[in-house]
Amino acid sequence: MPKQRQPGKFWPRVRPMIWEKAQELYQMEQAKTMGNDFKGITATRKELREGGYFYMAKLIVLRNLWLEKKGLPCIEEEETMHACNSE
Repeated sequence: MPKQRQPGKFWPRVRPMIWEKAQELYQMEQAKTMGNDFKGITATRKELREGGYFYMAKLIVLRNLWLEKKGLPCIEEEETMHACNSE
C-alpha cells in the first residue's frame, strides 16, 4: 500500500493569498472600466481563472514572498516609495 503524502506547509498557506489577490485585481479592473457604475461584485473562482486573474495574482504573490524572503521591499511597498519620492 503506498504511503500517504504529508500535506505541505507552503501551498496551503499561499493559496488563500493568491485567491485574495486575484479578487483584488478583478475588483480594481472592474472599478476602472465601470467608473461610477461599479458595484463591488466579487467574481467566482472559475471567472478568476478564465480571466487570467488567478495566474497574474499567483505571479505577484510568489514574487512578493520571494522578495520578502530576500529582505527586499515587495511590489506595493516599492510603488508607495516611488509615489512619496515623486511628490
